[in-house]
Amino acid sequence: MDTSSQPHDSKASVSLAAAGLRLYDTADHQVTPFRPIEPGKVGIYVCGATVQSSPHIGHIRTTLAFDVIRRWLLRLGYRVTLIRNVTDIDDKILTKAAANGQRWWERAYIYEREFTHAYETMGVLPPTYEPRATGHIPEMIDLIQRIIDHGHAYVVPDEQGRPSGNVYFDVASWPEYGALTHQQTGTQPTDEQAAANDRLGPSIDTDEQTADTDEEPGKHDPRDFALWKAPKPTDPPTARWQTPFGTGRPGWHLECSAMSHRYLGAEFDIHGGGLDLRFPHHENEMAQSHAAGWGFAHRWMHTAWVTQKGEKMSKSLGNGLSVDQVLSQHPAWVVRYALVSVQYRSMLEWSDQSLQEAQGAYERISNFVDRAGRILGAQPERDLVAGLGADDLPEDFVQAMNDDINVSGGLAALYALIRQANAAMDADSETPDRKWLANTLLQVRAMLDVFGLDPLDPHWARAAADRDDRAMDTLDALVGQQLQEREQARKDHDFARADAIRDQLTAAGVAVADTPAGSTWDLSR
Repeated sequence: MDTSSQPHDSKASVSLAAAGLRLYDTADHQVTPFRPIEPGKVGIYVCGATVQSSPHIGHIRTTLAFDVIRRWLLRLGYRVTLIRNVTDIDDKILTKAAANGQRWWERAYIYEREFTHAYETMGVLPPTYEPRATGHIPEMIDLIQRIIDHGHAYVVPDEQGRPSGNVYFDVASWPEYGALTHQQTGTQPTDEQAAANDRLGPSIDTDEQTADTDEEPGKHDPRDFALWKAPKPTDPPTARWQTPFGTGRPGWHLECSAMSHRYLGAEFDIHGGGLDLRFPHHENEMAQSHAAGWGFAHRWMHTAWVTQKGEKMSKSLGNGLSVDQVLSQHPAWVVRYALVSVQYRSMLEWSDQSLQEAQGAYERISNFVDRAGRILGAQPERDLVAGLGADDLPEDFVQAMNDDINVSGGLAALYALIRQANAAMDADSETPDRKWLANTLLQVRAMLDVFGLDPLDPHWARAAADRDDRAMDTLDALVGQQLQEREQARKDHDFARADAIRDQLTAAGVAVADTPAGSTWDLSR
């Protein structure tokens, strides 16, 4: 990934435009001015993947949305620390690993690498740090003890009165429970909430990953949730840790509270994730963190679903599209455009039409960039593109992005500037206002870079080269097979067949040359 797309934090200074940034807060249901806890710095925690199976487009949408949010904050001059976790132990990982004859940590790492590859292919800036749940057991134990000491959790004893390994958060002891999703603590969950509780889980796409649904012995209240879990008989010894509460493994909600505190402190600016994670995951995170005495996240931001024909994308519904499957058919730039061109809080309908529109956008953008570069005789240096601050971008673009990351408005401003520049070049392609055109080209590429879509970013140049190499390898294999058939026809004195094969290749633009060492080929046009 091109690191020049990340401004050096040590040199960052907050722009004047930053004062206008307004973001939605899920807890307040309002778009309000954004003011960081520490001037000039922003801390973000984004719930990452539960690495139990391959990523699909529904997973990647949230990662890309927060990549755009982060890029805009960087463009505003903030120093951004973004933490994105990996949940590398949970029921589904253990179950699927056992079913496939794998060690659970082996399976987790296989799919962690798949997610990492998908992020990199799609041009996502690497997080400041990406902690694994299993690497933070001591922090989790400390957090549980802190919650117990504050009177908001309890340890379930076994039949001999010893700690069983099951520890639960005591919802009844925490009157603020429900502050994120506005539920009433003193009432039983509604049917909708109960269904969500059964459905939701660590993955950004929750149908694939349910929260712990096994029987939970010793709970005082059905609403209480696990902070620590005693092992099941089928759990391998490597999936158990010794604690003062008994042998077991962490509850899913606990992991994110412990890791966000470890890297961002007792309070931080933004907690993000997929829409499905609001309840129970983020609700429980908020409760346990506040009960521990931490200020925790000041703002909650959630991305909406990717849908197909109006239904939420998921493997369990049979409409999940793996990232590898999509990328085998479409360039990564086009897929990224299709995923980031809709504002993060809006449902994104995935279809052939959205991909066709993205392909058209690529052609329109790249044609302008190439044409302007030819007229000017050069492109702006990549460092200039990456370093152009928000104060130097068109006002309508800045206003749109400051309006809760309104990417639709931002793209409209981008295309308006491209139309204006194309009209100027059409009117006088030989001697346009070169200074204005050069600045316009720089602005266009900088705006594209906010979306991670500057076509001349070295990342996309490498991706195009890789695609060309793969295409040439495929063509070489196909033409080579044809030449083998032609050679066999010549050996069989079937010269009509040999000539027909050569004519087919020639018509397709493949020039064949016969040499003493054998036939070779090249593209004739």
